[in-house]
Amino acid sequence: MKSSRENENRKNNDRRNNLKTVTTTRITDQQTEKKFIPLHLKIISMNEQIKQIAERLKGLRDSLELSIEEMAVCCRRKEEEIRHYESGETDIPMSFLFDAAQRFNIDTSTLISGEEPRMTAYFLTRAGKGKSVERNQAYKYQALASGFKRPDFEPFEVIVEPNTQKVHLNSHEGKEFDYVLEGRMLFTINNRELILNKGDSIYFDSSNPHGMKALDGKPVKFLAIIK
Repeated sequence: MKSSRENENRKNNDRRNNLKTVTTTRITDQQTEKKFIPLHLKIISMNEQIKQIAERLKGLRDSLELSIEEMAVCCRRKEEEIRHYESGETDIPMSFLFDAAQRFNIDTSTLISGEEPRMTAYFLTRAGKGKSVERNQAYKYQALASGFKRPDFEPFEVIVEPNTQKVHLNSHEGKEFDYVLEGRMLFTINNRELILNKGDSIYFDSSNPHGMKALDGKPVKFLAIIK
């Protein structure tokens, strides 16, 4: 009888030890996954962000009771572009989000994150903790005032990854100020190419087609203030 109880206790202890081992292994795996995120998972995350923004964009149009044709006229875009943006299957230029937010009197961060800003006195963003948006594999944005309601301008930390493609040009209403924090950047505007080094800055009318490209095979990081 005693031997039977001892065997049962031994089995129970074995089960507990096995459960601890499994739990520890899962925790270790989760910690490892946080440090090493495979590229294909990053792309999935980026694509999911685009789909969520597309849904909010379509929701905005529906709430305003606008047709795709009317939305295209308001935002000075082609109807086919609006359809592509709302499909969630193509990248949505940040310039379009700026324009849409300004035209319909909402916060850009609402379209980007789906969260309604509430702060009116101040909004603190810790280093590396800005609302992150990966527009594509080349551009990564961190919104630095995402919690402030109706800001007078939109500050972003932008990282452009090096690539072999031509500079992609875009435009949006307003003015923009860019200040290089790290690396070197090729800045194109009005068919002119300018080299910006660390500490250099440029202020320009963002309705002019413009674009950036990282140089020296290294990422370039800059502060972008858009009004």
